[in-house]
Amino acid sequence: MLRFITARDESVMRRANNWLPPRWIRLWALGATRAGDGWLWGAIGILILAFGGPDRLRAVSAAGLATLFSIVLFHRLKRMAGRRRPCHFAPHCWATLLPPDQFSFPSGHTMTAFAVTVAFSQFYPALAFGLMFCALSIALSRILLGMHFLSDVVAGATLGAGLGYLATLALL
Repeated sequence: MLRFITARDESVMRRANNWLPPRWIRLWALGATRAGDGWLWGAIGILILAFGGPDRLRAVSAAGLATLFSIVLFHRLKRMAGRRRPCHFAPHCWATLLPPDQFSFPSGHTMTAFAVTVAFSQFYPALAFGLMFCALSIALSRILLGMHFLSDVVAGATLGAGLGYLATLALL
C-alpha cells in the first residue's frame, strides 16, 4: 500500500512541478499559501470576537485549542516521519518559495486550516462554505507550489478536521 501511495504522490508531484498554469492560478496559489501562514485565521478570529454573538468566546477558544494541538502534532509527526519535500526531489518550473522546514509529512498549513475550519464551522454553520473554500485552497496550493505531496495534504486535512471536531466537543 505504501508503494502505491508513494507512486501516486510522485506522479502528482511531477505533474504539478512541470505544469505552468495561467497567471491567475499562480497568484491564487501564492495568495492561498500565504493566507495559510496564520494571519487569515487570526483575522477571522478577531472578526468573530467582534461580531460573533454569544458563542464567540467558545468558538475562538475551540479554534485556538485546535490550532495549538495541530501545531504541536504536525511538528512531532514531521520529525518522526522525516519525509523530504517534493521540492527536494525535483525542481519546480515556476514556484520559488522556500519551505518553512525540511519535512513534508503531514502538511502543517493544511492541518491548521482544517482544524480552524471545522472548529469555527461547528459554531457558525453559515460560514462553513467560505471557510472550507479557504482550507481547500490552502491545501491545493501546497501541492501546486511543490511544498507537499498529495498524501501529506490528505493526512493534514484528516488530522486537522479531527482536531477541530475534538476541540469543539471539549468546549460544548
